[in-house]
Amino acid sequence: MNYCGTSYPRNDGFDKVTGRAGFTDDIYLPHMLYAKVLRSPYAHAKVLSIDTSAAEALPGVEAVCSFKNTPNKPFNTSATMITTNPGMEPVRDQTIFTDEPKYIGDEIAAVAAETEAIAEEAIKLIKVEYEVLPAVYDPKEALEPGAPIVQPKYQNPEHNNICGCIININLGDVEKGFAEADVIVEADIKLPRVKQVQLEPHGAVATYKNGELEILSTTQTPHPSKMIIAYALDMPESKVRVANPPYIGGGFGSRIGLSGKAELLAAVLAMKALKPVKLIYTRKEDTTCSDSRHGGYLHARMGAKKDGTLVALDTTSWLNTGAYCTFGVELVGVCGACGTAGTYRIPNLKYVGHPVYTNQQTAGAFRGFGTPQGNSIVEACIDKIAQALNRDPLDLRKQNTTKNGDRNWFPFELGSVGVDECLDKAAAEIGWAEKRGKKQEGNIRRGVGIACGTHVSNAAPFCVDYNTIQLQFEQDGSFFIRSGIPELGPGSTTAITQVACDLMGVPMETTKLVFGDTYATPFDIGSHATRTLYSVSQVLEKACKVLKKDVLSYAANFLGVDEAELTLDNAIVSGAGKEITMKKLCYEAHLRGKQFLCTECNVPTNSLPWYADAAEVEVDMEKGIVKVLKIAAAHDVGKCINPALCEGQIEGGALQGVGYATTEEMIYVEGKGFINDTYATYKIPRADDRPELKSIIVESNDPKGTFGVKGIGEVGICAIVPAILSAVEDATGVRFTEIPLTPERVLKGLKEAGKI
Repeated sequence: MNYCGTSYPRNDGFDKVTGRAGFTDDIYLPHMLYAKVLRSPYAHAKVLSIDTSAAEALPGVEAVCSFKNTPNKPFNTSATMITTNPGMEPVRDQTIFTDEPKYIGDEIAAVAAETEAIAEEAIKLIKVEYEVLPAVYDPKEALEPGAPIVQPKYQNPEHNNICGCIININLGDVEKGFAEADVIVEADIKLPRVKQVQLEPHGAVATYKNGELEILSTTQTPHPSKMIIAYALDMPESKVRVANPPYIGGGFGSRIGLSGKAELLAAVLAMKALKPVKLIYTRKEDTTCSDSRHGGYLHARMGAKKDGTLVALDTTSWLNTGAYCTFGVELVGVCGACGTAGTYRIPNLKYVGHPVYTNQQTAGAFRGFGTPQGNSIVEACIDKIAQALNRDPLDLRKQNTTKNGDRNWFPFELGSVGVDECLDKAAAEIGWAEKRGKKQEGNIRRGVGIACGTHVSNAAPFCVDYNTIQLQFEQDGSFFIRSGIPELGPGSTTAITQVACDLMGVPMETTKLVFGDTYATPFDIGSHATRTLYSVSQVLEKACKVLKKDVLSYAANFLGVDEAELTLDNAIVSGAGKEITMKKLCYEAHLRGKQFLCTECNVPTNSLPWYADAAEVEVDMEKGIVKVLKIAAAHDVGKCINPALCEGQIEGGALQGVGYATTEEMIYVEGKGFINDTYATYKIPRADDRPELKSIIVESNDPKGTFGVKGIGEVGICAIVPAILSAVEDATGVRFTEIPLTPERVLKGLKEAGKI
């Protein structure tokens, strides 16, 4: 391989460091209008009347849309609307605007005007009379008899405020397992809503002319978004274009499907005004009116033999999916599938997941997609079992982790398993043997903790997941690739180009990848589920074989040699004592009416990426301040295609996990909604909060991945919370059951435990 395994410079690096990169808010079109949205001030209400006449009369206003003059066909803003497996129906419970808002921020109307200032003034002129209705905010309270019903039309008919269905995962006989256990422990955890806080807020620019709708937006999934938009507006998909412009300023799951509702809101205004319309969410709108991570509660019971063998695990989750479904059902399933059931060899498993409607903003996809929630409760149980049996938590984990050749409940072969190597390397880097379990006194105490787990490398076979790729050689022998993936910022387009060039045997310097545009590329479900490099590499492998065979077959005839003797490397076809450059071969083929090109479609396999995170913390027993000193993050990536990009993913995920554990929490106030809605008030880690981060790449060379690759994008965050909670317990003797670990919570917990 010439490129894979090297930190090849990013394709988008020059554009981004020079400020030339194009993002959605950089777009300016002739006669473009600016949009603003009227949002509900109530968590649950009925619109009794709406008067938009004053707004329409304001000079400079060119379109006003509301539920009265806009299509109201129910849809789902998430990509699950078009990826639900055959035989199952997605939950379609959203409309573009509503006359019964179900959370503070729900869309009532929107305005397009010549300037943002005019649009803002017009929004203030819209008169709405509301009838305030009962609301519910906590997922457990929402399940109580007599609780307000959030979605009477769309809730599960058998369970109040259950979105879609209750998720059940079973393996073996869990009660029989507990009967065989010598030690049984229980654990609880309460998790907050947290926000992706990606740098670029949601946004879209829509243009409608000649019956065609073109949208440039921040979506992570151009092709699924095209399908959702066409469905909601009853338009042919062939008349809808969705593209990135071409870059996206981060996503972390918040844009899998539509960007909030930015694409549809801009679209209906553009269709009414017959002019381009730009809608860019404010940071407040982005924070309070688009998907967050699911918060809620988890409870688990775990049983083990005296020798440490795990025999039973019973987990229940109650996760807050908010006012609309989006990813509610799927995420609660992954919480059980990967977060609780995937890591250890436990013969008797049970998981019951409750996706619960409440009158808060939607919760959907966020890096890790349910696995961090499940990881947190299972790893708490492992630490408790270790305490009960007086075992080293590291050794207990290694005794029970999945091994190569094991089978568990996953509906596919697991592939390579590098979790034990991850545990060993993370533990060594954090100084586990020297630091764990040391008795301490005084105000400042230190501790170390460790946690591990697994996720998936794409969404198949749990939902529809496939890629299509188009490859061609230009007439001068340069290589051209078309893929529907976007570039969110991790450098996926660079790594994919590295894979393509090694598969085909051509140089990066003469290769071009076009991405993120439904008019220029074939279908791809987009960048999410840790799938991009793993899945696209597989369809590339398939397509490159086809295209290379076409090239070598033609070259053999042209050179008068046996095709079996020819190879293609560094854009030179050679063998049997002859050679020809691709530049000359492609031009000679062109002169004879031939071009080398192919299109291939592929449903990917799935492989489990494994990880172990170790944390060292310092706790101030008087102030309750938890400072994370170091994270050692070891990840089994199968094969590392681009080390610099891989390390960046690991470090970014780890730092998000530090925020999740210690500072981040969306704070809800009844009557006001989520109040910490800016960078100033929502406490993501700052530069001085960054611990020492050590990325450790483990290569297990998965047999199913192209060149042995697995996914990496989501898993960096998954075990950080339980590793930090374990480290804090090592330092203080207290296992905290609610995050983030604010000073107030820490002091309260230490006092209740008699530690201060």
